[in-house]
Amino acid sequence: MKFLDEAKVYIRSGDGGNGCVAFRREKFIEFGGPSGGNGGRGGNVIIEVADGLNTLIDYRYQQHFKAQKGENGMGSDRHGANGKNIVLKVPVGTQIFDEDRETLIHDFTKVGEKFVLAEGGNGGFGNAHFKSSTNRAPRNANPGQPGEERWIWLRLKLIADAGLVGMPNAGKSTFLSKVSAARPKIADYPFTTLHPQLGVVNADGREFVLADIPGLIEGAHEGTGLGDRFLGHVERCRVLLHLIDATCEHAGKTYKTVRKELDAYGGQLTDKIEIVALNKIDAVEPDELKKQKDRLKRAAKKTPLLLSGVTGQGVKEALRALADVIGESPVSAKAKSAAEAEPWSA
Repeated sequence: MKFLDEAKVYIRSGDGGNGCVAFRREKFIEFGGPSGGNGGRGGNVIIEVADGLNTLIDYRYQQHFKAQKGENGMGSDRHGANGKNIVLKVPVGTQIFDEDRETLIHDFTKVGEKFVLAEGGNGGFGNAHFKSSTNRAPRNANPGQPGEERWIWLRLKLIADAGLVGMPNAGKSTFLSKVSAARPKIADYPFTTLHPQLGVVNADGREFVLADIPGLIEGAHEGTGLGDRFLGHVERCRVLLHLIDATCEHAGKTYKTVRKELDAYGGQLTDKIEIVALNKIDAVEPDELKKQKDRLKRAAKKTPLLLSGVTGQGVKEALRALADVIGESPVSAKAKSAAEAEPWSA
């Protein structure tokens, strides 16, 4: 199952049924009178958050969704049936945007949450509705009202408590595999991670969800590399763990490069609490490690944590720091179940 976090969808609610013009024509009933029934109401388009979903892949192969029309009214005072609603299932964390991709219509944060996106048209009145003491034989009926139609954008932003950011090959996937049951692809070349990964982390009995997104490089906000399209998945995170590769040329410059991309993206990512850590400390000599630590400290204006995702050194301290920020209340009660669902694979 491929990971898809954005989809354009056309929706249309059902038209209302027309009212009916009819008169009773029964034997031995001299003045039958009007008997046209009302039309049924058109079906609504409803968006519902379903448990167990973690991608919008269903909307890659079907983009048009139309609710059922209401039935027309009939004689003998028979009203038309209402059209059936159509329900679109989405994962928790999905946002609905208008066609301009800027106007937010609704943001789903809870499993089971429903939102009526387009209401069906009302059914028209039959001529029996217009009967009165002064209008004994009305010969008019109302047509049904048309439904609503529009193009919308669905965008998924993962529900996670903490997010991993950094340059490609900074060791984010290794760190995630070390602290959780997630099994992301790990290799010694950049951009191994092609889509976000989630993992449930247990730190001293406290559980939280950690999100790993593909690495950022200079110019990511302009589309360089994989771009910054996955940064939306850490917008909901309460804290960011910024990993810097100790084997890079200059830890301070690398840190500033990623921070620049976060600032260019927006979404208040630079305002989030950030924990800075120097990773892969097992792969450098002590003298070089001290230089990199001092460079990073000057750039970040805080003392970085030292850790190694391979040996596990310093990992527990980093997890405790994340857990202290997150506290007892995670972002979503369903974040854990979302991370434990079947992992995405390319």
